[in-house]
Amino acid sequence: MPNLKIAVAQVPSIKGGIEENINTHLVAIEKASQVGVSYIVFPELSLTGYEPELAISLAFSRDDIRLKPIIDLAVKNNIQVAVGAPLQAEKLPKIGLIIISPTGAIEFYEKMNLHSGERKYFSAGTNYHFVTIGTEKIANAICADMNNTQHAKYCFDSDASVYIAGAVISKNGYEADTQLMSQYATEYNMLVAMANHNQPTGSWEPIGRSAIWSKSGLLASASKTQNAIVVAEREDGKWSGQVFEI
Repeated sequence: MPNLKIAVAQVPSIKGGIEENINTHLVAIEKASQVGVSYIVFPELSLTGYEPELAISLAFSRDDIRLKPIIDLAVKNNIQVAVGAPLQAEKLPKIGLIIISPTGAIEFYEKMNLHSGERKYFSAGTNYHFVTIGTEKIANAICADMNNTQHAKYCFDSDASVYIAGAVISKNGYEADTQLMSQYATEYNMLVAMANHNQPTGSWEPIGRSAIWSKSGLLASASKTQNAIVVAEREDGKWSGQVFEI
């Protein structure tokens, strides 16, 4: 597939404001479609905000009617979309990525690596998740998954050529986290991408600066506060990056 484009979205989330947040997502998806993106990933828990105490009451099911506007737009614009949301489970909800295909089909990825503060509100997932677009096998991750080197290695060993995550990263963690992402790109020759919030959410103050790396280094990065999509384009086997404000 020539000129494949993959993007991460940097957008704010209103606490529990699912309708407003969906509208924000639709604007980003439209922008991604306009510039030819095939797959776009949003920050961790982007549909609800990073609000662990609200997760049970706001959790999504596979056939959740609230997803209809995003599904309809994905189908209309022939784009694959991955949004962050709490997912219903038998006991505690999961921190999830809802992957919507251009046909409207839905798959879930559930965050496998929880930090200590999340275990009171969430249970961990157990299965890796991949999306294939053209010749690229894309591994999905959520925030702390990327801090677990075994997660990235498993994805590489599974022949993933792209490693992409929605996240909530603050100023204190950004340098170490992004150094690790850059390391994965270099060590495994994978495209590595991260979507971060750009406004306070829950008890966190994310730093924005969503970014994409290849083996050659940083390709593109948003600023701390702008609403934007960060896009990687593969042409003739090489990746380049660009930021589009929304």
